[in-house]
Amino acid sequence: MNSVSCITAGRRKNAVARIKISDGSGKIIINNKTIDEYFGGLERLKKTALKPFDFWNGVRDYDFYVNVKGGGISGQAGAISHSLARAILKLNEPSKAVLKKEGLLTRDPRMVERKKPGRPKARKRFQFSKR
Repeated sequence: MNSVSCITAGRRKNAVARIKISDGSGKIIINNKTIDEYFGGLERLKKTALKPFDFWNGVRDYDFYVNVKGGGISGQAGAISHSLARAILKLNEPSKAVLKKEGLLTRDPRMVERKKPGRPKARKRFQFSKR
């Protein structure tokens, strides 16, 4: 069994991704599936999830085991990206400036607004009737 190098977590919307990194050959496993199986043919989401690797060339030295839950598939891709950026930061401290400049270390706080009582949706109102 390979030794675990680090464990990081990333979040976006209601999705939470936890990554375990161990020495290996560069494979990426998400919820016991390959990244192609997990995201299917959605290239945009794969690109979003793997964006931190564009700024780091040590990918081939480690294996990445991702456990992601909550939210939708787009939020999960953002959560994976956030936790990968945090993991790269732990493994390679000098890459912080580049990752920060690209906005990969910032958690995206936008979430769905809650529904308010007396309204059909969060902000929508019932039609006003004068008489």
